[in-house]
Amino acid sequence: MKTFFGTLPSGETASLYTISCGGLTAEISDLGATLVKLFVPDCNGIAEDVTLGFDDPNDYIASTTYLGTVVGRNANRVGGATFTLNGRIHHLDPNDNGKNNLHSGFTPYKNRIWTVVSHAADSLCLALHSPDGDQGFPGNADIQFTYRLDLQGGLHIVYDGICDKDTVFNMTNHAYFNLAGHDKPERAMEQKLILPGRFFTVADADSIPTGENRSVAGTPMDFREGEAIGARINESYDALDLQGGYDHNWEVYCNPCAILSDKESGRTMSVITDCPGVQFYAGNYLEGEVGKGGVHYPKRSGICLETQYYPDSINHPEWPQPITKAGERYHSETIYRFK
Repeated sequence: MKTFFGTLPSGETASLYTISCGGLTAEISDLGATLVKLFVPDCNGIAEDVTLGFDDPNDYIASTTYLGTVVGRNANRVGGATFTLNGRIHHLDPNDNGKNNLHSGFTPYKNRIWTVVSHAADSLCLALHSPDGDQGFPGNADIQFTYRLDLQGGLHIVYDGICDKDTVFNMTNHAYFNLAGHDKPERAMEQKLILPGRFFTVADADSIPTGENRSVAGTPMDFREGEAIGARINESYDALDLQGGYDHNWEVYCNPCAILSDKESGRTMSVITDCPGVQFYAGNYLEGEVGKGGVHYPKRSGICLETQYYPDSINHPEWPQPITKAGERYHSETIYRFK
């Protein structure tokens, strides 16, 4: 089903597309290929919307929180807003603290209308053309982004791209989850998280990796056995102090690479990916944005589990690299599976 979402300042119309399968229902906009709503049943079969978002498409454009949106060509940060590829220095927008690049710059994919390629009962495929030099990245890139629901309660997010020059492809979805329901912000930090990753990526005060991948053992970053997100988020620990809470990359050691659960509703979400890293962000910089149904989203009212390459990996050749060669296919898939 396709419905009207709103009119943008450009005069363009944003639409909503509904897909359903396996007890899940998602509403997705062609603005930013954004996951606007995701209804998931609880232990009693009552479906609730478990993602943070807005009722007005213009709020997605105005917001810097990236609620539910696609991020590309490169997710996360690039230190100094520059990288070198094939001997050439590429300059990106210094849109983060005036010196680094965050989520690719001042003209993000979230603010663009994507073309619908196909819409079925259980899936939606959207496409975007990104010209050579767009956001500072090399090459003419054609990107497709597919949402698909399965009978086992899985939300598949599939990224595909091809470019006529060697380029960076490192895309993610920036959904904020609250398995208690998006309208219960007070419950987010009570939810239990398991992260099997043995180490996390240390970052400086600007959230740029230092190059150190540190063991989680004996630290508040150790979620291998699982615990409530809020249990140790305010402990005095350098990584938490610098980032104001959890906002770090963990290695993907195995799959599921993350499991989030809410005891009261009985909902559990497992994350399965082919990416080398997962950015766990606890919504530290939410500031009471007015979201769907007039609900306010205060600090730490949603949880992001963003699968991707490590932050600033393009400037760390010792890490897995987000480079796709000219004419080769970029492909990645992440599954959020609900029970």
